Amino acid sequence: MSAVAIEQDGWAQRAGIDRLLTLACGRTFTVDEKIRTQDWPDVLLERWSDEKRQLPGWVQKPLACDFIAYAYAPAATCVLLPVPSLQRAWRQHGRQWIGLYGIRRAANHGYTSVSVPVPRGVLMQAIVEAMFVS
Repeated sequence: MSAVAIEQDGWAQRAGIDRLLTLACGRTFTVDEKIRTQDWPDVLLERWSDEKRQLPGWVQKPLACDFIAYAYAPAATCVLLPVPSLQRAWRQHGRQWIGLYGIRRAANHGYTSVSVPVPRGVLMQAIVEAMFVS
């Protein structure tokens, strides 16, 4: 029914909410939006938002959003990642993924963020497995 952008800086933005979606049935979902400008075969999972200060990135810090919409602009595709299962998959496999896929650093405004490029198929399988509790 509606998609409202959360543009003002405040608690919602800092807690990972970029958009509030309302379905026809009245249910609402909150979404954090990530956009890649190239069609990479992976999802960059932000481990540290500020490496020097060891501030957790979005894959390991508490978020208020329900989903992360991870878009690849050139391909006009988007992967919808459920946050609880994504973060559980990270807790289960993060160290292994760092060893397998390495890290990518990105210089921002006076700080450096660190991410792990996990292949989409590997990540999606881990998310599905994280939904099961034994």
